[in-house]
Amino acid sequence: MNTDYLTLLEPIGVTSIHRIELIQTLWSGYGELVRVHVSGRAQPTLIIKHVVLPEERVHPRGWNNPVGHQRKLDSYQVESVWYQDYGNHWDKRCPIPLSLHSDIQTNQWLIVIEDLNVHGYRQTTSQATPNQISACLYWLANFHAKYIDCKGRGLWESGTYWHLETRPDELHALEDIELKRAAKTIDQVLKSVPFQTLVHGDAKLANFCFTPEGDRAAAVDFQYVGRGCAMKDVALFMSSAVSPEDCFDLESAILDEYFTYLKNALNHYQPTLNADEVETAWRPMFAMAWADFQRFVKGWSPNHWKINAYSEQLKERALNQLND
Repeated sequence: MNTDYLTLLEPIGVTSIHRIELIQTLWSGYGELVRVHVSGRAQPTLIIKHVVLPEERVHPRGWNNPVGHQRKLDSYQVESVWYQDYGNHWDKRCPIPLSLHSDIQTNQWLIVIEDLNVHGYRQTTSQATPNQISACLYWLANFHAKYIDCKGRGLWESGTYWHLETRPDELHALEDIELKRAAKTIDQVLKSVPFQTLVHGDAKLANFCFTPEGDRAAAVDFQYVGRGCAMKDVALFMSSAVSPEDCFDLESAILDEYFTYLKNALNHYQPTLNADEVETAWRPMFAMAWADFQRFVKGWSPNHWKINAYSEQLKERALNQLND
C-alpha cells in the first residue's frame, strides 16, 4: 500500500518517519498492519492498523459474499470503538495496547495503538510453552472477571467471529446433521449462561504477545470483542495452543488453572460475586462452547485439522448435555 502515514500521524505529534515495517496484510486484502519508527513522540515505534476497503474481495476459502463483507466491516467498526472507548488505560492483569489515535472515513479506518514491545511484550509464538499457556489463561481469566455484566455498548452483541447470526453460509454448508439441528439451541444456551461478560472473540495463540520469559501475556486484535460466555475464549485458545492429542490429558488441568486464576481475578474486580457460583455456571459450558466453534469449523472447512477425535468428543458431550 502506498500510504502517506506521516500526514495521518501528524495529529499525535509525529514529526518524521524513519522506517515502516509490514507486520502482516489484513485478511482478504482489507489493508495492512505495520510498525512505524517515528520521531516526535516519547515512544519510538507505533503500530498502525490501516483498513482500506478493496474494490475486489478475494477470500482464501471462497466465502466472497455481502454477508461476509458486512461482517468484516462491522468487525473493524467494533475494533475502532474498542480502542476509543475501552482500550484507554493500562491494566497489568490483562494488558492491551493503548489507543493513540483513530480516523474513520467512508472507505477506510486508521487505528494507531501502542507498540507492546515498549512494555516488554516482544515475542509471539506458534508453539506455546507451559509458561505461555499459563500466561494466556491468566490474561483471559482477568479479562473475563473484569467485564462481567458489562453491556459492551458499541461492541458485538454476541462476541466471537463464528457466532451463529453472522455465519449463515457455514451453517447451510454443515453436513453434520445432528450438530446442525442443535446449533440454535447451543447458541441460546451459551447466551443464557449467568454472569455474561465480554469475550475477546478471537483468543487464539497468535493474538497474544509475551515477555521473553513467557510468564506474562498481552492480547491484540479486538475485531470480535463482545458479550458472551467466557468459555468461548477458553475453548478457542485451547484449540490453538494445545495439540489435539494432548487435549485429552490436559483439559482438566487447563480448566482448573483457568478457574484458579478466575477466583483471584473476581476477588480483585468483582469482590461481591461468589466465585464458586461463577465457576458452577461457566465450567459446564466448556464443551458447549467448543461444540459451537465446531459447528462453524465443520461448515467452513470440513477437512480442517481442528476437526479431530477430541473436538468430536466434546461435540458429543455437548449434545448429550442438551439431552440430559
